[in-house]
Amino acid sequence: MKTSLLCALLGLLAAGASPVWAAPAAPRAEVIYDHPEKFTDVKDAFLPTDKGSAAILRDLSTFLVQQADHFVPAGSKLKLTFTDIDLAGDFEPWRGERFDDIRIVKDIYPPHFKFSYTLTDASGRVVRSGREDITDMFFQNRVTLDRLDPLRYEKQILQDWMRRQLHDAKPVAAAL
Repeated sequence: MKTSLLCALLGLLAAGASPVWAAPAAPRAEVIYDHPEKFTDVKDAFLPTDKGSAAILRDLSTFLVQQADHFVPAGSKLKLTFTDIDLAGDFEPWRGERFDDIRIVKDIYPPHFKFSYTLTDASGRVVRSGREDITDMFFQNRVTLDRLDPLRYEKQILQDWMRRQLHDAKPVAAAL
């Protein structure tokens, strides 16, 4: 019984299957926030908390790293450096203190991102780079799948940017 299990495992390894204990692949994206305390709006309430702002940025980073797996070729690396973020919606203190932690989303409060990016191939050669200043005035017309995600508009805008900007990024080996 033990011998057949060992033979099966060796057969899987010989066929190219990676072992369960193998180290995970390095992320294909790195997200940097340059002076996030100066960002226009990454608040969790009218009187924001550091913990809430950090959670928002962490959620965006996690999303971008996950999306990079779909848009950045294996071996390549995308570096995003955000210099400003303004989330969709805003807090309206004149509505009263019961609304201090409720973000009011209207078309007059569109999401906005300023960032630079660099895409490098496996050898470290820069394949593409640039600066972006993205505002989507029609963000509320987007069809979003997860209507409960408070960052659904921001995530979809950034996902669309990745799709547009990285759609033809090819690994160096495929270009030869």
